[in-house]
Amino acid sequence: MLTIFLVSLFGFLAFGIPVAFALILSTAALMLFHNNFDTQIVVQHMMAGAENYTLMSIPFFMLAGEIMNQGGISVRIVKFANDLIGHVRGGLGYVTVVACMIFAGVSGTAVADTAAVGSILHPVMKKEGYESDRSAALICAAGCTGPIIPPSMPMILYGVIGGVSIVGLFLGGIVPGLIMGFALMIYWYIHSRKKDYPVKQRVPFIQLLKSMLDAIWALILPLVIMGGIVFGIFTPTEAAVVAVWYAFFVSFFIYRELKLSKLPEILLDAAISSAVVMFVASAATSTAFMITVGRIPQAIAEVITSISTNPLVVMFIINIFLLLVGAVLDLTPAMLILAPILIPLVKNLGIDPLYFGVVMVFNLCIGLLTPPVGTVLYVGCGLSGHSIMQLSRRVLPFVVVLIAVLFLITYVPETILFIPKWFQGR
Repeated sequence: MLTIFLVSLFGFLAFGIPVAFALILSTAALMLFHNNFDTQIVVQHMMAGAENYTLMSIPFFMLAGEIMNQGGISVRIVKFANDLIGHVRGGLGYVTVVACMIFAGVSGTAVADTAAVGSILHPVMKKEGYESDRSAALICAAGCTGPIIPPSMPMILYGVIGGVSIVGLFLGGIVPGLIMGFALMIYWYIHSRKKDYPVKQRVPFIQLLKSMLDAIWALILPLVIMGGIVFGIFTPTEAAVVAVWYAFFVSFFIYRELKLSKLPEILLDAAISSAVVMFVASAATSTAFMITVGRIPQAIAEVITSISTNPLVVMFIINIFLLLVGAVLDLTPAMLILAPILIPLVKNLGIDPLYFGVVMVFNLCIGLLTPPVGTVLYVGCGLSGHSIMQLSRRVLPFVVVLIAVLFLITYVPETILFIPKWFQGR
């Protein structure tokens, strides 16, 4: 069953079949092998996968991100970050990381984070004398904070699949997201010392205060979202709706940059992005059913535990496996396919599924930066005009930095569990 599943799935993907259809076809292959082919079962589980209240948050968070891009919120985040730390050598690199971390507090996806910040900062960095390809690589790496710093689309999917507290996952992603941002800035500091990047004059305190007040509506939106979720004012799904209305109110009534004529385009873009995720989620639910019937998780567990039952060794093996998978499969389908397989394994070994969920999301985010499937890498190519091979070489040092952070949070679990324990008394 495991062989049939892997060969059929990656075989269909190799022929260029879209992920959702590849999942459906691999489900059919498993059914035929199991001698219980029934299209009604496929459709029923696909519908069950889409009819989930928590998953409703995905289209709303995506819509909030689209409104922020069109309503001037992203621009103000970048300007505030630039006024705050743009005066040091290589300052625009730090601005990129800080802006991506702030935007991550609303978007929940790496692609939206990279596109929003990169479209503003990459032309500026190029104009100021920064290498175009290295700047694009930094933007891509910083954009990967999107799924780590809450809210996070992949964490919502993991929580639904594994029955894990989404609030706990959000809280668990805060410290790893901050470590990730600081690690990128440390690398950029080492790199900048060797370069003759321009040094801007420090802006007067009055100007800094003015840009902060101008961006304050954007800066408090992540606090509104997380504060409401953590203190039980609203659920993650309701928080996504609040984010949409908040972004619309600020963009239309306060900043007055959102035009009503743009709403159809914004809604269409958000609908397309949401439909792709939801279709894959539906298809993966059907596949997960056959994976369970075929006892594939047990087969994977037997293979891994035959090597070692030590949780530290098992986490090392899983991390290497996920890094390889992330290079050939996008984050969302990888999460939907592998989470139902790996969660039973880690539970049996006494590994906290909340901790594992954050590690898994972080790991698969690294795959967004690696060819041939790295979606964030392709966004960077579109922003900079460089080839995938050229940008891949420039992004390699950042990938090494992120892998180092991955193993740090893996083997120091309190980096993930400290805040959830504090808030939830776990």
